[in-house]
Amino acid sequence: MTNQQPNPDNREDNVEKLQEMVQNTIGNIEASHETMRFSNEEEKEKIKEKNKRREASIESMRAEIKDEFKNKSR
Repeated sequence: MTNQQPNPDNREDNVEKLQEMVQNTIGNIEASHETMRFSNEEEKEKIKEKNKRREASIESMRAEIKDEFKNKSR
């Protein structure tokens, strides 16, 4: 059995990664608006619900960006 050490917690680029994730999620929301143009009512409702979850994720990621930025500035 090998004794494996976990990788060190490197948070140097967390802000950049989170910002990229926010941009990707915004892009997904925008793309879903185009998809809704060609969807039936049931599909539109599913897309709307998914977008609500995406918006909640964006809020969480933005809060985490603020926290990471504060910790990075110390």
